[in-house]
Amino acid sequence: MPQLGLFGEGIRTLVDDTSGRITYTPEFVDPATGWAWFEALRDAVAWRTERRRMYDRDVDVPRKVASYRLHDPELPLALAEAERLICDGTGVRFNTAGLNYYRDEHDSVAPHNDHLYEIVEGYPIALLSLGAARRMTIRTKTRPRRALDLDLEHGSLLLMSYETQRNYDHGIPKSKTAIGPRISAAFRVRP
Repeated sequence: MPQLGLFGEGIRTLVDDTSGRITYTPEFVDPATGWAWFEALRDAVAWRTERRRMYDRDVDVPRKVASYRLHDPELPLALAEAERLICDGTGVRFNTAGLNYYRDEHDSVAPHNDHLYEIVEGYPIALLSLGAARRMTIRTKTRPRRALDLDLEHGSLLLMSYETQRNYDHGIPKSKTAIGPRISAAFRVRP
């Protein structure tokens, strides 16, 4: 399994073919701004816990979550600033942000893709990472199986095209080593 490390600058193209396009930009946000946003969101967001039905039983979702419409008057200032920067960098006007708060190495999200009926065709998903670096696994859904592990660094931006949601799963696995807290903000265009 290839692993992309923490070295280099600029946009890195991870996938660009008929299955979609995935790019990764380390240091999309400068470290000081990123930490200020992390602390503001950690402290200001009304984080909630959820339960989901899996394998015929209800289980706790292993992370805290929140979501916003981007033009909501209750939108935290840090999220509004992040959206402006991402819009300027991508040229996309997103209308929602889904937040995940990974408190430590025990929090995770299982491999999944966004439901296509919940996002607008032709628009990417932009994932801003703040806080401790976490490994994301991205893998194809069909043969030949391809997978890559990517360490999502503080202040980085991962951009996944609409098509990738048909062809790839992505997830944040639990870790066996101690990891500090991380917030991810996934910007989407929803119908």
